This record gives sequence, C-alpha cells and structure tokens, in this order.
Amino acid sequence: MAGRRRGPTLAVEKELWDGGHEVVVGVDEVGRGAWAGPLTIGAVVLPKDRRVYGVRDSKQLTEARREQLFDRVGEWCVAWSVGHATHEECDELGMSDAQRLAARRALDGLAVEPDKVLVDGRWDFVGGGRTRMIVRGDATCLSIAAASILAKVTRDRMMREGADSYPGFDFDRNKGYPCPRHQLALKGYGPTAIHRRTWAFMDGTPWGTRRPGHLEEATLF
Repeated sequence: MAGRRRGPTLAVEKELWDGGHEVVVGVDEVGRGAWAGPLTIGAVVLPKDRRVYGVRDSKQLTEARREQLFDRVGEWCVAWSVGHATHEECDELGMSDAQRLAARRALDGLAVEPDKVLVDGRWDFVGGGRTRMIVRGDATCLSIAAASILAKVTRDRMMREGADSYPGFDFDRNKGYPCPRHQLALKGYGPTAIHRRTWAFMDGTPWGTRRPGHLEEATLF
C-alpha cells in the first residue's frame, strides 16, 4: 500500500553473507536516557532462511506487542544475548564506557565469534575493526530491530519486577525514564538505590555526585 511504512529488511545482512561474513550480529541499546536502572544492549544472530513477520524497531511497537514478539524473536534467532551495565557502572564509567561494557557482555553471551557487527547510529561502541554503523539501523536493518526488541523487553521486565521496592516512582510504567511523576517522586523522596547519581538531572540536588568532566545524558529536573 502506498504510504505504508516499510519495515526493516535483511539487505545489509545478505550483502555481508554474500561477501563471506558468516556470523553477522545486530546490536542495539536501550536505557541510555533513563535516570534509573541499567543500560542494556541486545545482540542477535539471525538465520538466513527463516523470517518472523511484524519485527520493527522496539520504539515503533506497543509494550503489549513487544511482549508478544519476544519469545518468537528469541526462538527465531540462531543465537541471542543481552548484556547490562548497572546503574553503578554507568556512574563509575560514564556512558561511553558503560555502553562498551554492556556490548562486550552481550557479544560474549552469544557463544559465537562475530565476523561483522551491525550497530545502530554513528558511534562504534563495539570496536575491534568489525563494526558497520547504520544510521536509523533499528528502523531499516532486521537484525538490529530484533536486538532492540529483546533488549527493550528484557530491561522493561527488570524495571517492572523492581517497581514494588520503590513505591511512588512508577517504574513499572516509566521504566526509569524521565516523566512528570518521576520528577515529582525524586523531589519528594530523593533518589532510589538504582538511580544514576552522576547524570545531569542530579545537578543542583543534595544527592548529585557528578565528577568534573563526567558528562552524561542531559535532561531537565
């Protein structure tokens, strides 16, 4: 149908397979802009001969739809893994190194050695000379889109499971991301044990511990 948004494809993966790269891994991250909880990166290896329809960038799907797709996508993958950098590691390392750490954990969890790694965006947080960066890769590249779903659902479940430990913050709804209710809870109660204390939203509060030169995601508080 004219005007219907085209979903991600295997075009890049097929090009690499045809070029002799047998193990092509798509990776994507979630949680970069959150105020609380981990940074999470998904890594997937897709098969050459089977498809799961309906896969999109996780941001284009409802939470219910992501949950529906999660098991199907996981079973479809030849291999998949999710790696985390905890909120403490985000504070200690900064965002760039936290991304590298979570990516390394995700790739190590695959138990296969990647020939090529596809990364969404303009920054290579994988390294090793085997990365191809794809702008809007989560919307156009099927393996990156699959990784985004597995990473998003895994992290969301972690935040929902921990929500009862921090009443008033609605982590089951906002997943640690900024929103008016989250802002009010921070002002009223102070940060929880899973908040990132070196992030810009802590500036000017009694709980902020940002070190000089430690620049992170800037959000209003």
